[in-house]
Amino acid sequence: MEIAVIGAGVAGLVTAKVLTQMGHEVTVFDKTPDVGGVWSETRRYPGVTTQSPRATYALSDFPMPTDYPEWPSGAQVQSYLAAYAAHFGLERMLQLNTEVVAAVPGPAGRGPDGRGWTLALRSTVDGSEGNISVDHLVVANGVFCEPNVPAFTGVDDFIAAGGRLCAASDFHDPEDARGQHVVVVGYGKTACDVAVAISEVSASTTVVARQLLWKMPRRIANRVNFKYLLLTRLGEALFRYARLRGFEKFLHGPGNRIRQGMLSSVGDVATKQLKLNELELLPRGVFADIVRNAIGLISEGFFEGVAAGQITVHRDAVVRRLLEKDGERYAELSDDTLARADLVVCATGYRQEVPFFDAPTRDALTDDRGNFALYRQVHPVNVPDLSFAGYNSSFFSPLSAEVAALWIAAKLAGTFELPDRESLRSQVEAQLSFMDDATDGHHCRGTKVIPFSMHNIDELLDDVGVNVGPLVRAAQWLGPVNPRSYRKLAAKVQRRGAEADPAAGQHATSQATLKV
Repeated sequence: MEIAVIGAGVAGLVTAKVLTQMGHEVTVFDKTPDVGGVWSETRRYPGVTTQSPRATYALSDFPMPTDYPEWPSGAQVQSYLAAYAAHFGLERMLQLNTEVVAAVPGPAGRGPDGRGWTLALRSTVDGSEGNISVDHLVVANGVFCEPNVPAFTGVDDFIAAGGRLCAASDFHDPEDARGQHVVVVGYGKTACDVAVAISEVSASTTVVARQLLWKMPRRIANRVNFKYLLLTRLGEALFRYARLRGFEKFLHGPGNRIRQGMLSSVGDVATKQLKLNELELLPRGVFADIVRNAIGLISEGFFEGVAAGQITVHRDAVVRRLLEKDGERYAELSDDTLARADLVVCATGYRQEVPFFDAPTRDALTDDRGNFALYRQVHPVNVPDLSFAGYNSSFFSPLSAEVAALWIAAKLAGTFELPDRESLRSQVEAQLSFMDDATDGHHCRGTKVIPFSMHNIDELLDDVGVNVGPLVRAAQWLGPVNPRSYRKLAAKVQRRGAEADPAAGQHATSQATLKV
């Protein structure tokens, strides 16, 4: 098939690599001038690092450089992804600086049923336009698609008075905040990263937190890497999944008290280590609630900055309005504080958008609450010739995206059968309902599978029939998941595809220009 991939981030690149190995002709479009998606130079904010350690945040057959730190910087991740594209010959498939303006379904495909997609393209350099028709479309534009900047009251007058408002992903240089009074809106990892970087040069740094979130130290008790706690199957099993299996039945049955004690002990250690009580930054509720928001690592230097008075946090507060008063600019907060604000940086999350689809297609892709109705976070129930990659954002996002790509390749090769449409729809609804309860609705419109990352990976691979062996899975209960354990699965999927369609297998062999 001829396949288009929208997005040249982690998911787009690994999907292009897998599908090309299966014999398809792939073109990858991205409106930025470089690969990387969220790690693109055009989107990197100061202080951004991975949340997962280096070995975990890697693709199975291309480890990160050993001289990278445990938590690589945004620039290092982008460099790694560029090297991945070069190593596997993906550069010839890339059309960067190219925005997909519209994706119109059928009858453009060259498949037996005449379906497919026509894409309207526009250069972000000179505005030139063009079209391309493909048999299949993969959306890999990222869960963190469009920054969500609140429409603050008074923003026009605030900007007219010389104030500046921007999303964190549009703030690239701390020097832009030198000597200024800065308000950072949000309390996730992005907000805290930006606050630390800005506090080193600003006149004042104020963080406005609508809700305090639990933070995980990178090293528990300053000794144990958090990957040994949360990036294992045991860590995932501490949170109840929709379908319990094996030892999970014990943890959520007779061993429930042990499970609760394990979570509570981690919360107690984190509270003491980060001095949350002393700083008056202890979140409400219990540590187990970490799953109901965003499980985030601490930003190095954040709590130290609060203790030193370099960063001021207003908890349980929002920005009422922005204003100018007596020649100075302020953010008026819901706790009746006036915070000086020459610059307001919003780290208030993202909107997951697919603007290239028309309204009927968007409606067909989502349920009545706006959640993406995707089976396994990959397959749209109601729209043919379409797949989604990277919409299973997880603790192991590169591995999750790679496994989703294997699932797409196997589906296109016909090596497994999907349930009928009604069964698909029923399973999607049940999964969304479960995630609503498990995460209090914080699942990014159905595109985030945290904290059930490995459950999603297992389900995808079990569908395809190429999962890793029981000994590997057993080792993952106590040790962090290593993507390299999955590096041989692509070849197995390719062999199964060749067995299902010998002609396609011969074509894949003749087109095998990628390094293995």
